[in-house]
Amino acid sequence: MDSSILLPLIGIPIVVAGFAFRFNPLLVVTVAGLATGLAVGMDFGMLLETFGEKFINSRSLAVYVLILPIIGLLESYGLKERAQDWISSMASATSARILMLYFVLRQVFGALGLTYIGGQAQTVRPLLAPMVEGAATARHGDLPQHIRDKLRAHSAACDNIAVFFGEDIFLAFGAVLLIDAFLKENGITNVEPLHLGLWAIPTAIIAALAIHMFRLVRLDAGIQRDVNAWKKSEGKEVAA
Repeated sequence: MDSSILLPLIGIPIVVAGFAFRFNPLLVVTVAGLATGLAVGMDFGMLLETFGEKFINSRSLAVYVLILPIIGLLESYGLKERAQDWISSMASATSARILMLYFVLRQVFGALGLTYIGGQAQTVRPLLAPMVEGAATARHGDLPQHIRDKLRAHSAACDNIAVFFGEDIFLAFGAVLLIDAFLKENGITNVEPLHLGLWAIPTAIIAALAIHMFRLVRLDAGIQRDVNAWKKSEGKEVAA
């Protein structure tokens, strides 16, 4: 086989080797991109221009670079503890109710295209999960680690499922536009992004909202059973 055909694929083994040896991902991807560009005959100036263009087009990804240090700073000043204390002071708050409210808001915002209002790094870890744990602690007392992990998993799942099914309703969402372009390329021209968004509504309501709400309705009772089982195993008094 002609080596000139394989040479542009040089970036693939570089990425594989770089990740295998646990090098910095950004460095690995940059080196792979430079190697691939030089292999196909791009001059260095054009290569830098291409890198800059792609970075500008994807600058929204840099939002996380700004968010993570801010969240870390807030956590160092007790953000999680304040969220737990605030929720613990609300007698009517339960883990399931907090997650239900967040799920609905997250899905509605996702349907409006506001997917960055929330997320694992900026909302779930520093705010939602501590609030859910705080509500459970106020109701059941001290919680073992496996129950805390279960509550954190439910918090992360709420965010993922809500935004996954909610953003499909937004007409300018990338996946919707991709489906629309694919259909038109294959001669199906009577389908518009509006139709795709409308057909995503039943999925978002039935497959996501209704089913997940049913799971969350059972969560508080499940946590109560888990806490009682843990207390019995530890020889502690179980609440009636």
